[in-house]
Amino acid sequence: MKVIVDLCVVPIGVGVNLAPYIAACERVLHKAGLHVQLHPNGTAIEGDWGSVFEAIRECHEVVHAMGTPRIYTTVKINTRTDRDQTMAEKVESVEALLASGGD
Repeated sequence: MKVIVDLCVVPIGVGVNLAPYIAACERVLHKAGLHVQLHPNGTAIEGDWGSVFEAIRECHEVVHAMGTPRIYTTVKINTRTDRDQTMAEKVESVEALLASGGD
């Protein structure tokens, strides 16, 4: 099953600079061959259900291996059975409405 996920991994107990931990997780996601889009509060991920959730597990393993004693993660999951839809298509549909001034 194809899935679009919004992932936010928050290492706890490592101070306020989280960039090295987020970068490590991003490397895992890219290595997994997933389509990802980093944004200020997390990462949007598009791919097969199993691949996406395996990569999320690997993110936890990598961030823990960096010395993080605790991780708090939020995951928003979007699936469809009526058609395949990409992250880009979701954004483009809203942008088209904004450009046309329509609803």
